[in-house]
Amino acid sequence: MIPPSFKQDLLARADIVQIVGRYVQLKKAGINFKGLCPFHNEKTPSFIVSPTRQTYHCFGCGAHGNAIDFLMEHGGLGYVDAVRELAQEFGLQVPEEHGTPEQRAQAAQERERRATLTDVLGRAAEHYRKQLKASPRAVQYLKGRGLTGGIAARFGLGYAPPGWRTLASVFPQYDDPLLTESGLVIAQGEGEEARHYDRFRDRIMFPIRNVRGEVIGFGGRVIDEGEPKYLNSPETPVFVKGRELYGLYEARAALRERGYALVVEGYMDVVALAQLGFPNAVATLGTACTAEHVQKLFRFTDQVVFSFDGDAAGRRAAARALEAALPHVTDTRSARFLFLPPEHDPDSYIRAFGPEAFERCVAEAVPLSRQLVETAREGCELGSAEGRARFLAQARPLWQALPDGLLRRQILAELAQHAAMPVDELHQAWIGDGGHAAPSHRPAGREAGGPGSRPGRRPPASRRLLSGTPTLLDRALWLLVCRCELWNELSPAAHDLLAEQVAPYGPAFAWIERHLNDQGPVSATTLLEEMAREDFGNGSEALVQRLRELHEPEDGVDLSCELAIVVDRLLLRALEDERAMLFESGALDPETLQRARELLDQCKALKDRIESLVAARDR
Repeated sequence: MIPPSFKQDLLARADIVQIVGRYVQLKKAGINFKGLCPFHNEKTPSFIVSPTRQTYHCFGCGAHGNAIDFLMEHGGLGYVDAVRELAQEFGLQVPEEHGTPEQRAQAAQERERRATLTDVLGRAAEHYRKQLKASPRAVQYLKGRGLTGGIAARFGLGYAPPGWRTLASVFPQYDDPLLTESGLVIAQGEGEEARHYDRFRDRIMFPIRNVRGEVIGFGGRVIDEGEPKYLNSPETPVFVKGRELYGLYEARAALRERGYALVVEGYMDVVALAQLGFPNAVATLGTACTAEHVQKLFRFTDQVVFSFDGDAAGRRAAARALEAALPHVTDTRSARFLFLPPEHDPDSYIRAFGPEAFERCVAEAVPLSRQLVETAREGCELGSAEGRARFLAQARPLWQALPDGLLRRQILAELAQHAAMPVDELHQAWIGDGGHAAPSHRPAGREAGGPGSRPGRRPPASRRLLSGTPTLLDRALWLLVCRCELWNELSPAAHDLLAEQVAPYGPAFAWIERHLNDQGPVSATTLLEEMAREDFGNGSEALVQRLRELHEPEDGVDLSCELAIVVDRLLLRALEDERAMLFESGALDPETLQRARELLDQCKALKDRIESLVAARDR
């Protein structure tokens, strides 16, 4: 893990105007700089870079962050890679907090090995692209599938000739172990007796790229008859099928513009859909959809639509996708399921009925809540008590996989309705018998009705909960320590807002999210003990000590409501800061004035919501 203090020092050295200016043409606008947003298509500049705040913000699509965030979003880099790239500019070595010197040296060696493999794969991709241009037969095949040269170039399509050792023209040392490790060459036998030959022969080649744009593997499709129809690279140190999605690198901007990801079954579907006006499609790589696939997609969009054939195989694939999506959907992140007629895939459906008809299919896709019910009721006769009991038995593990929140409660009510059972009874049956209850995580000490409890009306929750004068960020962090699973009830905007705070708060919120994802909910006592061993930057120890001194929540306090109030107040403060930045820019064009009115309306709505929540809490 990179020490938060190093990140803060790095951001202090960086000039965000210079970094963004390499990719965006910026013009001075008051005390800020303005340009066309690189994250969505626009004709009038709405992208503001603030040198005083060292942040960027788009008033069109809402993109916001610091220099590291920009490198991650624009370049498709992971957090660690973005920090390394920025540190390299200042000649700084990124420190590693954990591991022995031997382990850190081994990690550096592994990074170098991975970089070498992607370089080898990139050279092979360039070779295949050149071979495509030289093969009229391969070009004609792609034209016959309705693909233009432009779309083929965008996805880097190529052609592997039918020879057994064509890659020897690119890699003179054909028996180099790197070629075998990368999956490009197959070695039969051992030592000097080994026979080497190309894995891909006489196939249209689809480079598989990671979110940074590096080639990490290939998919190859036969042109004529032959088996297997599709052939993938084997798994390597840089390519794991259960983590990667074909077309995600190319679809990043479209995911933001279209507002959803369309998950289809094959490479050709992805490329054909991009040709037909759906550039937001991605595909799994010969495996069922995994939780890691879904988690990766939700980094780019809040809606995922899975497209399947309507036959039995498609229904089975949908059931696996449902299981993968359940842990990651929230009140603001949704998944839907699109079933096409068995005789059609997305490509053929659009060619037969047109893009508008397919758009209607997407709009009418089955929501996750209904798909969960349909999956659970398979093989159940709801007209009998036995059938309803079986239905609930099949539904329970699916429902338990959902994170706590309003969606989970709504689905519980739907399940109860289908089972002809009062929702309170179902809740008691599933929660009251040791089921997947959301733990209270109250620190050891006062029990309900025990010493310290007071009869009669309690004072307002704001005075009950916290001692002294903690900041809003202190309160938000403390509430998440008390019940860390409440993180999943927050919106993506709230997640970003909290994680982007200066140290020690931002790193602490980000750590809680990682800890929750890795280990699930734990008690407040355990969480505080582990936080005390972490370094969240300047003030880390003092922050943990303040959290320890705050009063534990009393029975009956709605921590979810408390957190909603605190986060809404933080969001309100952020919107008011944005308004101030907008007026500081000095711009008076219609788009800026419109945005100012929108911010004013949003602030008013937030104030009304906060007032309503406070009134409900104190009743």
